Amino acid sequence: MHNFQANYDKILKVLKELDFKMDYLHQIRKPKLRDKELIAVDLTSEYMGVDSECQLFRILPAGLSRKIERSVYNRRKRKLFPFRESLRKVLVKRLNTSEYCFIVDSMPLEVCKLSRSSRSKICKEQDYSLPEKGYCASQSSHYYGYKLHPACSARGVIESMGISPTSVHDINYLKDMRQQLSDCVLLGDRGCLSAEYQLNLSESHNIRLEIPMRKNQHNYKE
Repeated sequence: MHNFQANYDKILKVLKELDFKMDYLHQIRKPKLRDKELIAVDLTSEYMGVDSECQLFRILPAGLSRKIERSVYNRRKRKLFPFRESLRKVLVKRLNTSEYCFIVDSMPLEVCKLSRSSRSKICKEQDYSLPEKGYCASQSSHYYGYKLHPACSARGVIESMGISPTSVHDINYLKDMRQQLSDCVLLGDRGCLSAEYQLNLSESHNIRLEIPMRKNQHNYKE
């Protein structure tokens, strides 16, 4: 759908069903555009693939654009991220109520093109979060950025996700799975192959890690 107002109305309706609160930030004067309405605008722009604030405010319906200025929108959007994330978790919990099987994998999260990496200033404010150069075997290409580790249900609903440096092996992300999942089956690729991790996940949180075996492994099975 290309109608911003129609998409916005549907998303706002779902958000209202998840939580009755309309405002999350403490403000002396009640804003014209309520906090939940602002989150709905943000989610609608992402759903429609609008990745520029200039473009967003060009297509924003007059009834919404009159309620907030662009600079204020950007500032409030950043402050509302934790509340947006809590709404996402409530929605995921409802959608994945009966799910017991999840798929974990990694994918490249590119910050900029490799040729611009030396000049890029993105995410370089703190030393501990610097992007790195990495290699994606599935795409046979080098990239500059991070690794994204999503865990999704068989229906395609993302249960959890994490970001790591490109130098961190996929298997190390399984440590975080213990805080995010339990009593389920976790499917991974050969990058997660480890008898030690399989045993640890099973004993600590009843997570059965299923990974295809390598052909040169002992007791190989299809």
